[in-house]
Amino acid sequence: MSTHEPPADRDGRPAPTGADSPTRSAVVSAAAPAEGPGDEGGCEGGCGCEGGCEGVKPEPEGGRSRSRDLLLLAGTCLFVLLLVNAFVVRPFSVPSGSMENTLRPGDRLVVNQLSYAFGGHPQRGDVVVFDGTGSFLRKPLERPGLWTSLRSFGRDIGLVPAGDSVYVKRVIGLGGDRVTSAGPGHPLTVNGVPVDESGYLFPGDEPSAVAFDVVVPPGKLFVMGDHRSASRDSRDHLGDPGGGFVPESKVIGRAAWVVYPVGRWTTVDRPAAFAATGGTGGHGDQR
Repeated sequence: MSTHEPPADRDGRPAPTGADSPTRSAVVSAAAPAEGPGDEGGCEGGCGCEGGCEGVKPEPEGGRSRSRDLLLLAGTCLFVLLLVNAFVVRPFSVPSGSMENTLRPGDRLVVNQLSYAFGGHPQRGDVVVFDGTGSFLRKPLERPGLWTSLRSFGRDIGLVPAGDSVYVKRVIGLGGDRVTSAGPGHPLTVNGVPVDESGYLFPGDEPSAVAFDVVVPPGKLFVMGDHRSASRDSRDHLGDPGGGFVPESKVIGRAAWVVYPVGRWTTVDRPAAFAATGGTGGHGDQR
């Protein structure tokens, strides 16, 4: 008597034998129900769904969902860009040649608005962008009103050009500094220390063709252009109300990079000429 058992299939049942028995693959295939014409993507034709087909809903359209995602992404990017323009960096265009050759007309600057945040102050030699209203301009160029307020807000977030009241100059003296010039043929002095400006002064220009002797009030700046013969700066406003001194509160930020034209990509660094003035006074030596 044989104790040999026929091989079992995967479901534990004995495998069929004989010539008429279907192969294993045929048995497996035969177990799958035939799809009806309405089976594809739905329940019509008797799919065997529990509770019928009433609870089955088509998925939302993929195109509409992608469009919403793209709009959300674009809105988020725009919001972040506005925040960056308002509080971190802002682009500006150089309107004139008063800062040649450091900056040229048409150069696009990126101004770092965080340079003097959190208690920081401009330093001698920094190139700064500032609002000249009240110092270089006696009166605002625009009348007060809703439209002016909207334009001012647009400038703050970078949506509107800066306008004619915004200037870019180099800081020469800080609050408490004494800045002097004996006129043509003589260097500028800051607290009695001569400043070698040959590294950035426009070729052929004198440090100042006008003699002056000023003490910068606390919280103010004495600024000049690098192209002295083509710059209207603090020297030209000495007799005006405010004496041409720029309040630090009017400084928008430090000119950090030239980003256009491409061939002029560069950083705008503080020159070493002012290192000799360190320790001579001014608020910069009190921190």
